[in-house]
Amino acid sequence: MKLLVTGGAGFIGSAVVRLAVGRGHEVVNLDALTYAACLDNVASVAQNPLYAFERADIRDRAALDRIFAAHCPDAVMHLAAESHVDRSIDGPGTFIDTNVTGTCTLLEAARAYWTRAGRPESFRFHHVSTDEVYGSLPADPSVKFTEDTPYAPRSPYSASKAASDHLVRAWHETYGLPVVLTNCSNNYGPYHFPEKLIPVVILNALAERPIPVYGDGSNVRDWLYVEDHADALLLVLQQAPVGRTYNIGGETERSNLALVRSLCAILDRLRPRAAGPHAALIEFVTDRPGHDARYAIDPGRIRRELGWRPSVTLDEGLERTVRWYLDNEAWWRALQARQGVGTRLGVGA
Repeated sequence: MKLLVTGGAGFIGSAVVRLAVGRGHEVVNLDALTYAACLDNVASVAQNPLYAFERADIRDRAALDRIFAAHCPDAVMHLAAESHVDRSIDGPGTFIDTNVTGTCTLLEAARAYWTRAGRPESFRFHHVSTDEVYGSLPADPSVKFTEDTPYAPRSPYSASKAASDHLVRAWHETYGLPVVLTNCSNNYGPYHFPEKLIPVVILNALAERPIPVYGDGSNVRDWLYVEDHADALLLVLQQAPVGRTYNIGGETERSNLALVRSLCAILDRLRPRAAGPHAALIEFVTDRPGHDARYAIDPGRIRRELGWRPSVTLDEGLERTVRWYLDNEAWWRALQARQGVGTRLGVGA
């Protein structure tokens, strides 16, 4: 199968690219190489004859038409997006432009290509989204997001992703485009961009800087190891019925404060701090505006229908992640030098 992966130089996209090439799929990586992208993420497959790279923006219809015509993919895996909630608070327009307008442009290019090809039933457009479109959950552990949970986005980022989800479903219902959708919980693991929570904790701890925890740290997230997510995405692409949506979660709820303390404990073992436990660096800071209290996914549908479950526990995944950052300093130091990385964003000023 030949896959066109948008955002393949990003965090989740690069995990999909590496896994797909490793499984023998041809992959065309389409990425605009904005601030959060890094071609080092796919260096391990860059010389593989199954891999090709196209630098292009999903808002550029002419470029998309050229790429579809040149590569003739069997499927699109759409992961290109602005994804950092804090940045969306400071600059929502970029998120609307890329995540909404860009998705619309990509859908139209894919529809035109699919129509010219005779509308093959085997073609798929897989839209990869987030559980944040569902809003915030109460503390009750029995209440979780399902595929039938009403949308209630509460940040510019989640609103832009909700809009893109609706567009994809509309293109299926109106034009017959064969689509599948997935909504995932918080990803983590190797190659996670340094402005996200888990890398921030690890890198601030290593630099002896305060480790920021928003509010009182009680916000709960369901964490999904990125390589497990990539495995689930390829499974959905190949086996899901057209028009079906799946929620993909790690079944690993943990409060932000507990997560930070877990990371500090791992660092205490692997890179002891002369001045004492890394948890002493924790600093509570002003909360993010509109910070969702809790996310938790019920992955029952994907387990029942496709037989998928996460293979990496949260404690195993955190250990792997910390070890990866300790072993790949050159990678993250280069990204820390990019504009805005490491600066507190999204304070609502």
